[in-house]
Amino acid sequence: MNMKRLRKERGWSQEALADEAGLDRTYISGIERNVKNPTIAVVDRVAVALECRLGDLLD
Repeated sequence: MNMKRLRKERGWSQEALADEAGLDRTYISGIERNVKNPTIAVVDRVAVALECRLGDLLD
């Protein structure tokens, strides 16, 4: 998943992304470490927060 790369390109911390997406920072961390498997609804929330297409996260 490209979430970490896109997050860092924006200069955001995990906390900032979590706040924007309405998620917990530890959940964002788990997704980035491939420990958590987010639902499509969660991936959509992250895409909206990062202002990217859903597919951009999954490429």
